[in-house]
Amino acid sequence: MTRPLEAELRAGLEKLALSLDDAQVAALLDYMALIQKWTKVYNLTAVREPRDMLTHHLLDSLAVVRPLRQRLAVIGVGPAVRVLDVGAGAGLPGVVLAICCPEMTVHCVDTVAKKAAFVQQVAVSLKLANLRGVHARVESLTEPYGLVCSRAFASLTDFTQWSAAALGPAGVWMAMKGKHPDAELAALGSGVAVFHVEPLHVPGLDAERCLVWMRRGVT
Repeated sequence: MTRPLEAELRAGLEKLALSLDDAQVAALLDYMALIQKWTKVYNLTAVREPRDMLTHHLLDSLAVVRPLRQRLAVIGVGPAVRVLDVGAGAGLPGVVLAICCPEMTVHCVDTVAKKAAFVQQVAVSLKLANLRGVHARVESLTEPYGLVCSRAFASLTDFTQWSAAALGPAGVWMAMKGKHPDAELAALGSGVAVFHVEPLHVPGLDAERCLVWMRRGVT
C-alpha cells in the first residue's frame, strides 16, 4: 500500500534524477513522520503541514544530493566523506544525506539540546549507524571533517569562521542558500576561497536556491 505523500516524494526524486531504493524512500517518510511527531511538543520547525514539509524540508534537502556527489568526485574527495551539518536543527540536510548516502558519516551539531537529541533519536529509530546528533557549539569542535555544510544557518562569513577548526586540511564547505548571496560573497575574507556556485531546482518550490562551495584560501 502506498503511504501518504509517497507518490509525491517519488515524483520529486524522479525530477531530481535521484535513484533511491524502497528502504531509503521509506526511511525518508519515516523521518518526516518523526519531525511531525516531535514538532507537536518541541517546536522543531515552523513548517507543520505534511505537504509543505515534503517540499520545504525533504525535497529541498534532496536537491543537494546529486550535486554533492558530483562535486566531491570533481575535487577528488571520496564518497565515504565525514560530514558535519552545522546548525542542523531537525537534521536538514544531514539526516537526508545519511539516508541517501550510507557511505558517508554524518554528524549534526546544534546548540539546542532537544534538536541534537531529536537527530540522535532519528538515528536510533531508523537504524542509521552513520548518523549522530551532537549537542555543542560548532566552534568547540576540532575533529576534522571532509565536508562542512549548512542550510539557512548564518552568513557565509560566520559559517566559515565558526566552523573553521572542524574543516579538515583538504576539506570543503557547502552552504545551502536562497538567492545568489552577492553581498555575503563579497564580505568573505581572503581566508576563504569560493570555487563554485550552482543553482538548485527544488520540485514544487517556487523559490531561488543555490549551493555555495568554498575551501580555505590564502591568508
